[in-house]
Amino acid sequence: MHELPITQHILEIVLRHAQQADAVRVTDIYLVIGQLSSYVDESIQFYWDVLCRGTLAEGAQLHFEPVKAEVACQTCGARSPLAQIGQGCPQCGSLRLKVVAGEEFYVRAIRVLTADEVQEEA
Repeated sequence: MHELPITQHILEIVLRHAQQADAVRVTDIYLVIGQLSSYVDESIQFYWDVLCRGTLAEGAQLHFEPVKAEVACQTCGARSPLAQIGQGCPQCGSLRLKVVAGEEFYVRAIRVLTADEVQEEA
């Protein structure tokens, strides 16, 4: 259920940037979603399909770019996928680990069409 407000926010961002670009249609939205972000792409897609009706983004395709969780050891500096951690850093065994990837959630890119581009397609 927490995907509804975030999807509304995504739509606001997309429409704001589309208007700034004088777009007549949004075709693609590229989202980066970290493994630890707790957002579910299927839920975002569901809400997107409902929320974008009647807007410049209606029919736009969402593209999800997953980012796997990764940690860095604060003792030796080694970076490891979170799945490999187990009992600590695989290099030195330290428990001083910091998440350095996998919490991301942002709009990486938006693809739009301007009136000139739509006329060229016709």
